Amino acid sequence: MDSSIKRLTGKGVFPPKYAFTLLLPVRNIFISPKRLIERLELQNDSTVLEVGPGPGYFSEKVAKVVPEGKLFLADIQQEMLDYAKKRLTRKNIMNVEYHLCNGINLPFSDSMFDVIFMVTVLGEIENKEQYIREFVRILRNGGILSISEQAGDPDKLEPDEIKELLKDSGFKYERIFGTHKNFTINFRKES
Repeated sequence: MDSSIKRLTGKGVFPPKYAFTLLLPVRNIFISPKRLIERLELQNDSTVLEVGPGPGYFSEKVAKVVPEGKLFLADIQQEMLDYAKKRLTRKNIMNVEYHLCNGINLPFSDSMFDVIFMVTVLGEIENKEQYIREFVRILRNGGILSISEQAGDPDKLEPDEIKELLKDSGFKYERIFGTHKNFTINFRKES
């Protein structure tokens, strides 16, 4: 069996050649862009970071909600960033920046973001503790770190696992939305 097909159904980083599957509207059953946005407390001038955007399924709607702000997309796969950029540029969405990351450090200034979010990504990250330290560094005091997980994702973390991972990190658990199978859990950076 092709190794990328194994990855499509197994653990690890999602293969770019199957990025189109991440754009299927069936994803709305788990969490729609509209529902996610309701959970992020975005303002029209928010500075937002999406970690692991893939082809940009949520990016389009989030960028439209922050017309006076900016959405930054960060991924470890250039192919995914290229795919997202092509889609968003075609839709004339220009308040977006694209950043290739090395999987260890994030190329952003201290206290730069109002909101950091990721959907079905945290379980794929090898250096979770390092990323969490980076999130603390780049998120402003009082900012939101939002983590969404979905049923069927082989890398899915449970709410208690996420709470344990973020314990004593500088984030305070705030709220969980959805069900145990499909949820968004928000944390606020403590001042």
